[in-house]
Amino acid sequence: MVSSKDRQRKLAREKLDRQLARRAARQRRRRQIQAGLGAAAALILIVAGIAWLGGAFDSDDTATDAADSDVCAWTPQNAETNKNLKDVGEPPTKGIPTAGSRPMTITTDKGAPIVVSLDLENAPCSAADLAYLAGKQFYDNTTCHEITTEGAVRCGDPSGTGQGGPTYSVYNENVPLAPTPEPSASAAPSKTPAAPLYPKGTVALIGDPPGSNGSQFLIFFKDFTPKGEPQYPIVGRVTSGMETVAAIAKVPTVANTAGDKVKPKDKITVQSVTVGEPSATGAETTPSAPAPSASSQS
Repeated sequence: MVSSKDRQRKLAREKLDRQLARRAARQRRRRQIQAGLGAAAALILIVAGIAWLGGAFDSDDTATDAADSDVCAWTPQNAETNKNLKDVGEPPTKGIPTAGSRPMTITTDKGAPIVVSLDLENAPCSAADLAYLAGKQFYDNTTCHEITTEGAVRCGDPSGTGQGGPTYSVYNENVPLAPTPEPSASAAPSKTPAAPLYPKGTVALIGDPPGSNGSQFLIFFKDFTPKGEPQYPIVGRVTSGMETVAAIAKVPTVANTAGDKVKPKDKITVQSVTVGEPSATGAETTPSAPAPSASSQS
């Protein structure tokens, strides 16, 4: 008998498929419109050239500011059907940095802070998602509720159930491609092993169903390559604090409510998450750590 949870996941997956189909249709219409405009523009090219020579286009008002265009889209999630969701609004859709990187600092009760370099070029919306939630103190005093069999620490769910997050989701960005099998008629395969799709230190988002990412993220403490299609969009990499990640990975695990032995036996607390300013040069500005609260000192 199909459980209500399975039906909910199926409905969410079907909803996501419809949203992706609508997004693809909008993109096709946009390309068709642009093609038509391009043909029309060719007819007035000579006139525009003469006008340009006459200085008709010297005004700065004709420049299009990229910041005025939508960069990201956020899909609303229903907190009535999922009581584990927490409403903190939605991030902006405009003015999102799409180049360089920015630092994210994760402070836990297990050692030195974990510093992550967020990839703004390949995962701008995923990075904006994490930065927005960090600014809302969404992660403060939450837990890392899983140490997965894939070799990652799973954090970012205030409910600790694996079903929690904000009342919006962001689509997949920067999911690695599975390697293409070599043709049977090719030469002997190389003895050099393929690079892992999720190297040690990778930070990726995780959604349920896949593609409906919110607040939850994975920090891989060992190399991982899935047997099937990759599902986790990569948002960054750990630049310091891997010793803390390794210490968390050694925490013994017990069975969770589903019977999977992935629940940490000892509580792993995320005290805070902060995100610094973007940097196009790689010289990131790390935010100062907030002063510990009285409860964290006790």
